[in-house]
Order: sequence, then structure tokens, then C-alpha cells
Amino acid sequence: MPTILGQNQYGKAENRVVRITRDGATHHIKDLNVSVSLSGDMDEVHYSGSNAHVLPTDTTKNTVYAFAKEHGIESAEQFGIHLARHFVTSQEPIRTARIRIEEYTWERIGTAGEDEHSFVRQGQETRLTQITYDGSSWEVVSGLKDLTVMNSTNSEFWGYVKDKYTTLPEAYDRILATEVSARWRFNWSDDEQETPDWETSYAQVKKHMLQAFAETYSLSLQQTLYQMGSRIIENRDEIDEVRFSLPNKHHFLVDLEPFGLKNDNEVYFAADRPYGLIEATVLRDGVEPRIPADLTNL
Repeated sequence: MPTILGQNQYGKAENRVVRITRDGATHHIKDLNVSVSLSGDMDEVHYSGSNAHVLPTDTTKNTVYAFAKEHGIESAEQFGIHLARHFVTSQEPIRTARIRIEEYTWERIGTAGEDEHSFVRQGQETRLTQITYDGSSWEVVSGLKDLTVMNSTNSEFWGYVKDKYTTLPEAYDRILATEVSARWRFNWSDDEQETPDWETSYAQVKKHMLQAFAETYSLSLQQTLYQMGSRIIENRDEIDEVRFSLPNKHHFLVDLEPFGLKNDNEVYFAADRPYGLIEATVLRDGVEPRIPADLTNL
């Protein structure tokens, strides 16, 4: 045979599930986008077309909705753990399950009435998690994307390498803005360990990330990135690794002199592209990196 089968997986992607928990007049919403990917003893379905080891992707979709009812959705991480354990332990040919989840957050609309059942979709960021289970060990990587932040001062950029193509002037007071994409890996890996409080962990990671961004007097976006990751590692014992992808959302002063006006760091042009892209991993000392360098693969 001139060819052999390499890595393979299958599943059902982007199953949208909304779970409403009704606590009397007070309702709670969990809004998830769940993707299931399974791998294992799947050679024959590729070589001969035999589906004897194939759990239909439609079944995985149905399982997502059934588990939302049977187990509820305490957190994206816990829901993913329930699903991954089920697929690996209930189907012998399946050796590894990977569950990717995006979570969309809703906040309550304040009203004069007593009922708490009206919500508005939050637009700050999308919460993420990926659960991988091989029957004996877990890997949980959570994160967020599309979190846009800005410092309107306390940022500089100067002293950089210059050659004949350099036109960028040095900046001693600039806007620093970025759209944060971050992933962090938990050191929880087996059922004998105490499970993290996933909801508290997410809230605290985001808090430390934002505090570091706000409090760092930045001489480069790289410096700010490192401070954001370090703050998380130093304050959250359950996390060993953080990876960031930070596009530099450039803001350029508009030349108002043709109109007889002085622009005293007041009016800017917000350029959407091209943009600088700063990426790095921050690790607990002694830990090996496992989050992919290219976050589009996670």
C-alpha cells in the first residue's frame, strides 16, 4: 500500500445550546457554542468505508443538548468535562475526545419590576475553553478573545532599531490599544486532584489581566504582555501557562495644521490594518509550554 492513514478526527462543530435555569422569577442563562471532536480506532472507516466504529456526528449533537438538560451547565469547563468523559468511556473505539466551547455572556437589564428575566448580550469578549480527555488524563485550556482595551497615556515607544526604511517617529506619549486573545492552561490533569472553581478562576484571571494592562507604564506592548501573563501566574496557582496574541491597534495623530489647528494629542485616526502583532507565552518556572504558538489551532 503506497499510503497510510495519518492523524484523523471527526465530530460535530458549533452546536449552539442555550440553557435557561429558572429560579422562581429569577432566570439564569448559559449560552454556548460547542464543538465535539473524537479520535481513536477509525482506520477502517477511512480504508474501507466501514462505519462499525463510528458514532454518528448527529448523535454527538444530540448528546450536547441532552447533557445540557441532564447535567445543567455549571461552567463551560465542567460541561466540556462531562461530554469528554462520556464519549471516551461509553464508546470503546474512541480514545480521545476534544471539546471546544465558546461562551457568550448576558447581563441583566435593570427594570422597575421584580422579575429578573430580561438580558442584554455583553459585547466585551467571548469566553473560550478546550477540554481534552484520553481516558486517563485531562488537559483544560481556557481563554478569551475579542477583549479590546486601551490606555490613552502612560505608553511610549522609542530606542528601536532604525534603518533606511524606518519612517516611524519615536513616541514618548502614545495611545496603547489592543484586542486581547489569550489562552491559559490549568495544571489540573486527573480526577484525583481537586477540581478548580472554573467560574471564579475565569473572573480572577480576567481581573488580573486587566489590572496589569492598566497599571503597567508601557515602553513596549511586549512588556505589557509579559506583565499581564506574570500577574496571572503569580496570583492563580491553578494556572501554569498563558499565551497571548495582541494586535497593536495603532492610533495616529491627525495632521490638522492644513486647517490652522493645533492637534495637542487630542484627535487620532484609528487604523484597523496593517497592525503590529505581538505574541508570546508566559510560563511558571520549570513548566514546559503546551499551548500551540498559533492560537488559531486552539
